[in-house]
Amino acid sequence: MQEMLAIALAYLIGSTPTGYILTRWIAGQDLRSVGSGGTGATNVQRALGTKWGVAVAVVDILKGVVVVVVARLLDAGELTVALAGTVAVAGHCWPIWLGFKGGKGVATGGGAAIALTPWSLLLFPILALPVAATRFVSLGSLTAALIAPLLFGLLAWADVISVAYIAYPILAAPIIVYQHRENIARLRAGTERRLGRTGTPEAINVP
Repeated sequence: MQEMLAIALAYLIGSTPTGYILTRWIAGQDLRSVGSGGTGATNVQRALGTKWGVAVAVVDILKGVVVVVVARLLDAGELTVALAGTVAVAGHCWPIWLGFKGGKGVATGGGAAIALTPWSLLLFPILALPVAATRFVSLGSLTAALIAPLLFGLLAWADVISVAYIAYPILAAPIIVYQHRENIARLRAGTERRLGRTGTPEAINVP
């Protein structure tokens, strides 16, 4: 019973549309009509500015942390704890509250990974380096997502984490990559948006 409850709560917590709610509250507009149409921190940054983008990123990271903590408090098995993290990512990407159209799952995924093992903090410089070099957030996100299964595999091999935890990046990484399919197409076409672009037509005028 606690296993099912952990998974259900993971989806509900993960699907909380932080960026959408904040943009509605601050600017009275639908974030899905801005920029990429996503509800994550990067699109909030484009719409409302950097400070609000960072705020949403922090909350979305905490969503991932909370679902893993809750699953453990419910005394769920290690595989269920890993699956709860994956379900939180899925909830962020496909929230029931917004017609199953949400964000890319990177921040929530990062939070779940950190809660599963602090060694996941190594993924943040892996994400940051491509972003710093190119200002393409999507490139950094994809790099971190693809390396995560390797990192977890090495940690499990070294007996640092449970083997069951490998299920998390193996299942979550494809979700994140799939959610970036349009970004991948734009990267290949040379039309991807860069971080920090200002004065764009899609920007929201905040009162």
